[in-house]
Amino acid sequence: MRSGGLLLSGVLLMAGGAARPAAPATTPMAAVQAVPAFKATSAPVDRSRLKHSWRPGCPVALRDLRLMRASHWGFDGKPHTGAIVVHRTLTAGLARVLKSMYDARYPIARMQLVDVYSGDDDRSMAANNTSAFNCRKVAGTSKWSEHAYGRAIDVNPVQNPYVTRSGKVSPATGKRWANRAQCLPGMIHGGDATVKAFAAIGWKWGGTWRGARDYQHFSSTGK
Repeated sequence: MRSGGLLLSGVLLMAGGAARPAAPATTPMAAVQAVPAFKATSAPVDRSRLKHSWRPGCPVALRDLRLMRASHWGFDGKPHTGAIVVHRTLTAGLARVLKSMYDARYPIARMQLVDVYSGDDDRSMAANNTSAFNCRKVAGTSKWSEHAYGRAIDVNPVQNPYVTRSGKVSPATGKRWANRAQCLPGMIHGGDATVKAFAAIGWKWGGTWRGARDYQHFSSTGK
């Protein structure tokens, strides 16, 4: 308090006897919880972690794969730490993408190794799991998938399903999101922050493919 007045029982007494109500005390604002900083790590992956998704004869050597752990937001509005396996040459770029998605608060339902689902891509998709490496063929062909090289990632498969030219949706639980005119949490659309983040590191999106559209799929090769 400056000289010339005295605060007493909520009334400010000024010099000369004049009085007026004192200004109410300022109520402290509730402390805002700090947002955890984004974190990403990369390390060689042990064979024991890839019991189902890697085997001799796969088109990528185990020594060329890396286990990434990275922050992501969940649909519960809380930060989580997920895990994916990718090719060792792609970890830095993918970390930048995941940070961009984290900064934009893009929600990811879960991000676990496909081995949690015994390497079964259908089970992983049905669980809305975001995953990358899996030594498997392109469905219905004898050709290795880009996932078998650790060069692709599928993001929120339920909100971003694979839709064939005839309209078949995979996973089946993604039928509600097959209509891409919608703008619901977790969906990916052309030109949005997620697509731009991947494009910034040279990755392409399966949502622009001709014929079948793979809205969950990003790869470093465009395949």
